[in-house]
Amino acid sequence: MAHEKNEKNLRTALKNHNQAHLLDFWHQLNKNQKNGLLQQINQLNLKEIDLWVKNIVRKTTPSKLPHSFHPAPAYNHTPANPKQQQQYDQAKKTGQELIADGKVAAFVVAGGQGTRLGFHGPKGNFPISPIKNKTLFQIFAENINAVSQKYNATCPWYIMTSPLNHERTISIFQENQYYGLQKQNVFIFEQGTMPDFSTDGRILLADKANIACSPDGHGGSLKALYKSGAIDDMKKRGVKYISYFQVDNPLINIFDPLFIGLHALENAQMSSKALKKTDPFEKVGNFGIADGKITVIEYSDLPNELAVKQNPDGSLVFGLGSIAIHIINVDFVEKLNAKGFSLPLHKAIKIIPHIDENGKHLKTKGVKLEALVFDALPLTQKSIILKTLRQQEFAPVKDANGIDSPETTKRMMIERAADWLESAQIAIPKKPDGSIDCIIELAPSFAVEKEDVKQKLDRVTQINPGDRIYLE
Repeated sequence: MAHEKNEKNLRTALKNHNQAHLLDFWHQLNKNQKNGLLQQINQLNLKEIDLWVKNIVRKTTPSKLPHSFHPAPAYNHTPANPKQQQQYDQAKKTGQELIADGKVAAFVVAGGQGTRLGFHGPKGNFPISPIKNKTLFQIFAENINAVSQKYNATCPWYIMTSPLNHERTISIFQENQYYGLQKQNVFIFEQGTMPDFSTDGRILLADKANIACSPDGHGGSLKALYKSGAIDDMKKRGVKYISYFQVDNPLINIFDPLFIGLHALENAQMSSKALKKTDPFEKVGNFGIADGKITVIEYSDLPNELAVKQNPDGSLVFGLGSIAIHIINVDFVEKLNAKGFSLPLHKAIKIIPHIDENGKHLKTKGVKLEALVFDALPLTQKSIILKTLRQQEFAPVKDANGIDSPETTKRMMIERAADWLESAQIAIPKKPDGSIDCIIELAPSFAVEKEDVKQKLDRVTQINPGDRIYLE
């Protein structure tokens, strides 16, 4: 009788919130399936979901821009004058000391699958380097190992997965012996999930006994860091700063002394790197100041008249693009979680596998809700932006073809390697159109920054047209 009463109460509650269909197949389930579905439903905050449906899922108008949105100030990638040169020198020294003292941890958001690349498995396992075909995970691991050796430090690595790829990611690291890193210095944890919705606001079922869910976005990382115990682990190690990046960018400078040092000397809580946008409508977030706080407005939410607005010199007023590279203070993440913070949710229309009212499996357009990490910037007391160069630090691999494809990413990896070698007066063969006439891959053990090349010149021989050069 108690079981029937619980079911009745649950049906009434779900009906009151327009989600009664979640129990449509209840009588077809066995006891374990019923208990599992019951547990999933009990984890839902139905009152909160009502608000999501009203204000996000069903909403068709764009998000409102803040009342006042102005361009954000940023540090240039090179100092503008002798005074700033001194500031940059001090910042770089400070950053190097923090790395050497074990105060900085690497943190990669790696919850995605390689679906858009036509690749089966975690995106971090996608092979991308030009000659050795190293995976993204291997490139990052070798980078962390090289920095650890360069500074004689322990640089821990935190990896956030999703339910889509958590177990497989762990297996990949085990199969590859953690790419030469110590297992105890690699902390792999899972992000949270959100229910998926139909466009009219009904929670979708993945099958008769399970709610359809998706990862809660990279903004979910700030809660997952805390909930997983990663923040506690960092505190035990004495880590103060988190170097945040996303899994699709093999050019990332994970431990950038200048960025870390500027952030620390400015007493910032969460800081960002930015790029000069390629055009007004490039699909990156737009940095600005809203209500006195650094804020990122999604490209889809920035009105066209602001997107194309120009300065007197012809440059874009909102020309700084967000590239998901941040330094975040450990105590900032801890304080946010202690206060029970919540980042705003964003709507994404996606093709979602689910079942219909007859139990038939479908793939149709639905709504996923996700939090975005840059929405934490307005919660800081202080935040800075450092401009960087696209060709030095941003070559994401996202799609099988076109922009941000393996072809463009590999080309940019080769071009950066050539640039680093040329900076040390090493001749690089060029084609008549100026493109690189060889294939070069630099292992992180050879150089993690351009300045490292000068100490490794004895390893470089003459490079001829058509050569395939791997330096380690």
